[in-house]
Amino acid sequence: MLTKFETKSARVKGLSFHPKRPWVLTTLHTGVIQLWDYRMCTLLDKFDEHDGPVRGVCFHSQQPLFVSGGDDYKIKVWNYKHRRCIFTLLGHLDYIRTTFFHHDYPWILSASDDQTIRIWNWQSRTCISVLTGHNHYVMCANFHPSEDLIVSASLDQSVRVWDISGLRRKNVAPGPGGLDDHLKHPGHTDLFGAADAVVKHVLEGHDRGVNWAAFHPTMPLIISGADDRQVKLWRMNEAKAWEVDTCRGHYNNVSCTIFHPRQELIISNSEDKSIRVWDLSKRTCLQTFRRETDRFWVIAAHPTLNLFAAGHDSGMIVFKLERERPAFVLHANVLYYVKDKFLRMLDFGTSKDVAVMQLRGGSKANVYSMSYNPAENAVLICCRSPNPDNSTYDLYAVPKSSDSQNPDAPEGRRSSGLTAVWVARNRFAVLDRTHSITIKNLKNEVSKKVQAPNCDDMFYAGTGSLLLRDTDSVTLFDVQQKRTLASVKMSKVRYVIWSSDMSHVALLGKHLITICNRKMETLCSIHENTRVKSGAWDESGVFIYTTSNHIKYAITNGDHGIIRTLDLPIYITRVKGNSVYCLDRECRPRVLGIDSTEFKFKLALINRKYDEVLNMVRNAKLVGQSIIAYLQEKGYPEVALHFVKDEKTRFGLALECGNLEIALEAARALDSKACWEKLGEAALLQGAYSTNALNELVRMH
Repeated sequence: MLTKFETKSARVKGLSFHPKRPWVLTTLHTGVIQLWDYRMCTLLDKFDEHDGPVRGVCFHSQQPLFVSGGDDYKIKVWNYKHRRCIFTLLGHLDYIRTTFFHHDYPWILSASDDQTIRIWNWQSRTCISVLTGHNHYVMCANFHPSEDLIVSASLDQSVRVWDISGLRRKNVAPGPGGLDDHLKHPGHTDLFGAADAVVKHVLEGHDRGVNWAAFHPTMPLIISGADDRQVKLWRMNEAKAWEVDTCRGHYNNVSCTIFHPRQELIISNSEDKSIRVWDLSKRTCLQTFRRETDRFWVIAAHPTLNLFAAGHDSGMIVFKLERERPAFVLHANVLYYVKDKFLRMLDFGTSKDVAVMQLRGGSKANVYSMSYNPAENAVLICCRSPNPDNSTYDLYAVPKSSDSQNPDAPEGRRSSGLTAVWVARNRFAVLDRTHSITIKNLKNEVSKKVQAPNCDDMFYAGTGSLLLRDTDSVTLFDVQQKRTLASVKMSKVRYVIWSSDMSHVALLGKHLITICNRKMETLCSIHENTRVKSGAWDESGVFIYTTSNHIKYAITNGDHGIIRTLDLPIYITRVKGNSVYCLDRECRPRVLGIDSTEFKFKLALINRKYDEVLNMVRNAKLVGQSIIAYLQEKGYPEVALHFVKDEKTRFGLALECGNLEIALEAARALDSKACWEKLGEAALLQGAYSTNALNELVRMH
């Protein structure tokens, strides 16, 4: 589990992700609703109108609305843009447990301790149906993602599936028969007083009260969690519903359980202070995440991203089950990357993207990193597991030619190891689970063991060299001579990116970038408030990198800035001219255009290429106070003059760089006594001024 964001608060009982923005709503036992930006890790807003705990909350998928339900028996609909509650729905006679918007219709679904489920029209602000049948608290009610069905869970130990197609026909749309059929039989749904919502299935099998039930996004499956500590899987068809299996492992009440939106997984959490991930097909527990003291109460999945949120006794966490950074390596003009258990090759010259080979299965762990050997056309694929003892690497010879529609699946050589990196044409280094380094040959046989400084990860550093990472530094180590060449202080380096000529290296941490030269001497460090994601060197020696929400640049002298904003994180593979080549989280290759004017201008100044500078000044759209301030700060007032239209600023800059001709022009335009005095002093100091100009100064005085 990768924790992305954590909050500290009172007990969290309800959660909802915004479908498009990086926001999550949390409802607290104290009655407060919090709106968080989980990417920037900031509290955006608080809504405090409920009396007592708030348990239900849901963002609307299109409108700037969310709905909440609390122990004050009230359902409130809020407009988050206007930052206020726009109306309250009254009708429930006890605590409200859950509130959800329908994905298409203007409906809200609420479940309550008054043993009823209610459907409300939020446009007309009326209750359009009351579903009765449970004989204890209704803990949860969910709409089906595509059909006219509702699933509910109750402390009466049952899960019920309700058919609401009658309600839909009556309130929203004609239905599958079309408008003609609807007009021929205008009242046929109510001819014998047929109910708007009818019980379709009653699922009995839990021995205690059921706390949660949810539909599968695409299959006819239901998941439920109960106080009998069990997670049950149910299947249904038109005629009946039946229990498929039980997931056993929690040792206290199961609070909430959901299907993974895109993978064959079940996620549940419990008052036993754990979150468990189950294999949907085998019903076995794959992973368990525990907290020390906090019971879990609710879990929510993001509708489109690989993100989950879980609420517990002292706040909530936003997390991923696995990292989404694709494994890739760039050689010359070709990108090798791993996608869906295939090694793919993207030729930047021809834009041809083909599957080269199928990777060997059997490893539950995700591909973490890869290392390519162009001399032997061989690749090392490293897979990491939460348990380091289960981490492995595979050595493959990449097929020379392959059918991209049906690529070969060559037999790889697998061994255990945290990381494997090429150090020579026919040798690679392996960091094993005891954190010692072994050198192996192309047959995956040990050729020698290396006594190296203590480290927990290693990175490529050119032929015969490695960068070794420990908790607070990175060491450049010569494998041949078995000695340390240099070291730089930086804690928890995650990625290492070398420039094409190996003269510079960028060390990327969670929020820190350190740029060093080949001798590992620090040239600059840049701190970011959001996470640093990826980077690549462009041909001019500028490091282009991404954070969670920006593409930025860093020059080796420490100057850095924003190039453009991002909606979603990307992983840069290559920078060429004004194009950034990258992979997104779905491992799709993309090309983004950037404006490199600002950093190329700064680079030209640093390298004293004044002809380039003047050319850019004349042709580029470099405007704004930041560039003028930068030029002044760096001691280039004469260049700043070209940008400035404001006469007062021009006058000051002209005096600063001794350009009395421009200063005189500006003084004429301003025509103030103070300006003329300053110009007179400057002219006398310079001592080499034209008679005409001095005459004019005398006349003005």
